[in-house]
Amino acid sequence: MRKTVIITAVISFFVFVNVFLYVTLTSRLGNNYSGVSQTKMVDVARYLPFEETSNLAKTGSSMHFSSEDDLPVLDGAAALVPVYASVIDSVYPEGSVTYEGGSFSDDNKYGENFAKDSVMQYQNTIRGYDALLEGSVDLFFTAHPSENQMKTAKEKGIEIELVPVGLEAFVFFVNKNNPVESLTTDEIRSIYRGNITNWKEVGGPDRSINPLLRVKNSGSQTMMEKFMENDMIKRRSIFAVFGASIGYSFRYYLSGMVANDNVRMLAVNGVYPNAQNIRNGLYPLTSSFYVVFKKDNPNPNVRKLVDWLLSPEGQRLIEACGYSPITSP
Repeated sequence: MRKTVIITAVISFFVFVNVFLYVTLTSRLGNNYSGVSQTKMVDVARYLPFEETSNLAKTGSSMHFSSEDDLPVLDGAAALVPVYASVIDSVYPEGSVTYEGGSFSDDNKYGENFAKDSVMQYQNTIRGYDALLEGSVDLFFTAHPSENQMKTAKEKGIEIELVPVGLEAFVFFVNKNNPVESLTTDEIRSIYRGNITNWKEVGGPDRSINPLLRVKNSGSQTMMEKFMENDMIKRRSIFAVFGASIGYSFRYYLSGMVANDNVRMLAVNGVYPNAQNIRNGLYPLTSSFYVVFKKDNPNPNVRKLVDWLLSPEGQRLIEACGYSPITSP
């Protein structure tokens, strides 16, 4: 009898624990508008130059490098892989993108098997910017570098040049079931300073807000710190996982590269970040993206390629990649 009671008690305890975890965690996370896209790996295989199945812009170019030219090595932030891969596909000779082992690896999450002599690299913002300063990359496609990255270049005695070549929107996003459709810039800043902590304070449900953060020195985090005037929370509360999330990124990265049907972009100050509102300047968080290079780079094709990017042909390519041109193509 005593043994039966003990077994029953143990079973009851485990049932209670499982029910408790489901009610307080699993169920809430499944129904609290928190299915917001975390940072995802870019599927680089979709953007490989000279591959028939690649999702690249093909608008044509009157400028073409040959295998005899000194070919600039290109790298960039995850959000801009389609741009510089399309540039290579349009301007560079076939065979200039090479891989360790002879082919692109399915495990190549961060460009690990692009060969050293490949004109395309993918090391993402932090490692790619370091490679630019070290000299293994000639042109880096990115949002504006962070203060730390600019400081590092100065400490190394390196002068860099930043040339804006396109426009992109910095966006905030929530789960598609979150009824909040628009926030003001003041409300967003209040959320990320910890002053607004519940969605009901901005017209939403009575649920706590889970403000997602990005990696230091990444393009999106640098943009966020600039937007927040370097006054924002450094880390989330340990209880934030129970809240309904809000995150931030760049528009095309979110909507085109890691598209997630469960995520919805927010309007800011009542203006939605569509292509028209970015181009005409109505969306308030529109910013340039850049090609960055060392001023003393001796390769004449670096500036030649930058000039082409600013030409009508280059701007048409940027527009075809899903971004807004900085000048009318």
